[in-house]
Amino acid sequence: MSMAALKGDTAFQARSLFRSLLRQSSQFAAYNFREYAKRRTKDAFRENHDKNLGDRETQELIQRGLKELQMMKRQTTVSQFFQLDRLVVEGQKTGKQTGEDGGIVRQTTE
Repeated sequence: MSMAALKGDTAFQARSLFRSLLRQSSQFAAYNFREYAKRRTKDAFRENHDKNLGDRETQELIQRGLKELQMMKRQTTVSQFFQLDRLVVEGQKTGKQTGEDGGIVRQTTE
């Protein structure tokens, strides 16, 4: 196998891992966890994108990413058991001011 084919395969693995991590990030029930996981994934890949890494370092990063993906799969499964009301920023439910103490409450849509 040529060196160019190995580089192409590594690039494919990295892109595939990136897409899998983003897809899994969207499975978190809680908005804040979901957004954090997406942002952390993008930042980690961006951080290493322009570095001129050797094959060994690249494979180590891919292996670390695969471990992160497995951990994220476990966490998203657990998060589904503790689903809370959607937040106002998520769109479907809205908050409104109440007359008492000016607090924000969620309106349920049923």
